Amino acid sequence: MRCALTLVYNGTNFLGSQTQKSSSNTILGTLEHVLSQLHIESRVIASGRTDKGVHATGQVCHLDLPLFWNDPQKLKKVLNEMLPSPIYIKSAKRVDDDFHARYSAKKRVYRYIIKKSPKNPFENDFVTFLDDVDFQQIQNNIKLFVGTYDFKYFMKTGSDVQSTMRVISRAFAYQHKGFIVLNFEANGFLRAQIRLMVGALLKLDADQLKTQLACAHNYKIKPAPGNGLYLARIKY
Repeated sequence: MRCALTLVYNGTNFLGSQTQKSSSNTILGTLEHVLSQLHIESRVIASGRTDKGVHATGQVCHLDLPLFWNDPQKLKKVLNEMLPSPIYIKSAKRVDDDFHARYSAKKRVYRYIIKKSPKNPFENDFVTFLDDVDFQQIQNNIKLFVGTYDFKYFMKTGSDVQSTMRVISRAFAYQHKGFIVLNFEANGFLRAQIRLMVGALLKLDADQLKTQLACAHNYKIKPAPGNGLYLARIKY
C-alpha cells in the first residue's frame, strides 16, 4: 500500500531533508531510521529537497507499506510517538499506487520570513533579522518574478538539472504582526533559487532585477539565510 505523509519540521539542527551517505542527521534519514524500527524498509520519496536549516509546514513524502501496516492513522500515531520533537507527521493517508510525491506535484509554495528588528534568541532559528529593509520596494519588485524565466542566475552552482526554466505563478509580499512574509508559488524551484531571489530582492533595484531575470548580467548575489525559509505547501 502506498502512503502519503505530510510532514512539519524544524530544520535548524538537520543537514537538510534528503538522505545522505555521510550522515544520518537529515529529515528523511531520521524518518527512515524510525520506520526501520517498525520493519518498514521502503525508501521515502519527498516532494523536493530542503537545505540545511530550512523548515517545512507542508512537506509531502510517499512510501510503500508492507501488508502488516494497513492503517495510516495508526502509523501516524506511532511515528509521532517515536520521532524526535522537531519532526511531526501532520497527516498520513492511502494514495493510488502511481502517486509520486515529487513527480505528481503541480505547484510548490514557499514562504520566506523577515523581521526588521534586533535579533533575539527565541526567533533566530526561524526568522531572518534585518536592520534595514525597504518593504515597499520588496512588495513592488517581487512581482517581477511572475512568469516563465530562465533562472540559471538564481541557482547554486553544481546543480544537476535538465532545464533551468521555471514558471512562477504567484509572488507577493505582505506584512503581518511585525513580520515581512514573501510568498512564492511555482511549478518547481532550482537549488537555492528562492534564497537567491530573496537575496536579489534585498540588494537589487527593479532594473537590475530585470537584467538578471533576462540573463543579461549576473550580479552574483549571496543567497538569503536558510533559517527564514519554509516549504509551505505542495499542490497536486
